[in-house]
Amino acid sequence: MARNKKKQLPLLDKVTILACAAEGKALARIDDKVVFVPFVVPGDVVDLQVKKKKSSYMEAVAVKLHEASPLRTQPVCSHYGVCGGCKWQCLKYEEQLKAKQQQVYDNLSRIGKIELPEFLPILGSKQIYGYRNKLEFGFSNKRWLTEDEVRQDVKYDVMDAVGFHITGAFDKILDIEECHLMDNVNNLIRNEIRRYALEHGLEFYDLRQNRGLLRSLMIRTSNTGELMFLVQFRIETPEEQLKADNLMQHLAETFPQITSLLYVDNHKANDTFADQEIHVVKGKDYIYEQMEDLRFKVGPKSFYQTNTDQAYELYKVARSFADLKGDELVYDLYTGTGTIANFVAKRAKKVIGIEYVPEAIEDAKVNSEINGIDNTLFYAGDMKDILNREFIEEHGRPDVIITDPPRAGMHQDVIDAILFAAPQKIVYVSCNPATQARDLQLLDSDYKVAKVQPVDMFPHTQHVENVVLLEKR
Repeated sequence: MARNKKKQLPLLDKVTILACAAEGKALARIDDKVVFVPFVVPGDVVDLQVKKKKSSYMEAVAVKLHEASPLRTQPVCSHYGVCGGCKWQCLKYEEQLKAKQQQVYDNLSRIGKIELPEFLPILGSKQIYGYRNKLEFGFSNKRWLTEDEVRQDVKYDVMDAVGFHITGAFDKILDIEECHLMDNVNNLIRNEIRRYALEHGLEFYDLRQNRGLLRSLMIRTSNTGELMFLVQFRIETPEEQLKADNLMQHLAETFPQITSLLYVDNHKANDTFADQEIHVVKGKDYIYEQMEDLRFKVGPKSFYQTNTDQAYELYKVARSFADLKGDELVYDLYTGTGTIANFVAKRAKKVIGIEYVPEAIEDAKVNSEINGIDNTLFYAGDMKDILNREFIEEHGRPDVIITDPPRAGMHQDVIDAILFAAPQKIVYVSCNPATQARDLQLLDSDYKVAKVQPVDMFPHTQHVENVVLLEKR
């Protein structure tokens, strides 16, 4: 019996791209069916090769550009279209901002289905390249080959790579020569590690076998001029320990600007190192970020917003929305390292921060201490377990709640506790307007949306932060 032949998917000629869509893609319409396409912009006229066809939509890739949109701009990165990041590099920045503003409106109106005020114009980032203060790269002995390399049958003597993981290929790494998301120091250090490792025979990690000396690296820069660099190893033998030590010494000598040089010996099957010991090779195990007159201690395990300048704008919005007079009790939910809590503390009577990660809470306490702030309290634990009626009755009903949850939004138990606490104002900071919209709907019985301020933290990506002020009805 003959095997069924795979159905041939259509090639669509001269299709006009209509609008930006979710996940950094754009969309077109063919016979009332939506087609999602990456790496194109509204106004482009392109030939599309359909890759997936469903009853209600199709997914396609552009195979020929007939007419370039006036909204199109030339991407600066040589890895654009392959690494998976910065998908909107081909779209002019002012158009990215319009798309993000629309994304916030669509989510809050369509998912939230609540009454909304006129939105404030999105706050764009002054820097659209080199804006990140943290980058992470992985090592792999399985280099990802691009479509062009496969087509040209390119052969590499060594398949080792250091760079970004490729979606759908967990064990493969795209070798990165340049990344424009951070100061050029990231390229200098990463490329020097690759050169040194290949010259001295350091084994790149095999993600399937969980073996290999070089696992990953992390770079942090700060606006105080400090530089943290951390390498994750998997050290099995005294010989590998010597190789790791020699590499770290080489980095210390080659890059004197590194103020915090660290490594981790991680034998787990994943690269998370929150539970791992940090070894200090040079300097201290932290750097400082400055925001107004505050200094924030940032360690290798700390969370800190990755766009320092825009984080300041974001926190200024949150502080402005809270409009504190000096006699308020403030709850800061999902406080992280206490950045927002400490940022607003001098305008409040007392701020109580709650966070799941114990190490982050310790950082929050230190950040209060080093800034001479004595009106903060911090608690570690699961938000839905800590923020309950007993906690509120013990510490008092807050006048203002500031909440900055993860992408999944807030648990129903947290929503219920907020409604019980009944603050006069809620300032809701979100990195995911879709889950924010869901939560706003759950709060709508008692609170109305008074202000909406989108903030762009991540140029060239589809991600957007949004701050909402809720006032008690």
